[in-house]
Amino acid sequence: MKTEIRKWGNSLAIRIPRSFAEETCLANGSEVDLKLQSGRLVITRTRKKHYDLHSLLARVRASNQHQEMDWGDPVGKEIW
Repeated sequence: MKTEIRKWGNSLAIRIPRSFAEETCLANGSEVDLKLQSGRLVITRTRKKHYDLHSLLARVRASNQHQEMDWGDPVGKEIW
């Protein structure tokens, strides 16, 4: 399928046909990675990393824990 590159502000933009977007699970706001391979532009959909609390807490060590901080006396109607 042929398409045309258009100017978008100071950049160039390409329109992706709906059938291509649906097949590659692209939507408005999707993040993609652009690479040049042998003179060709390759567009790859990136996947957002999903974190879970258990795996994040497993990486906590004494060496990367912060000390408690004293934020001073209450200034409003905070309940400590």
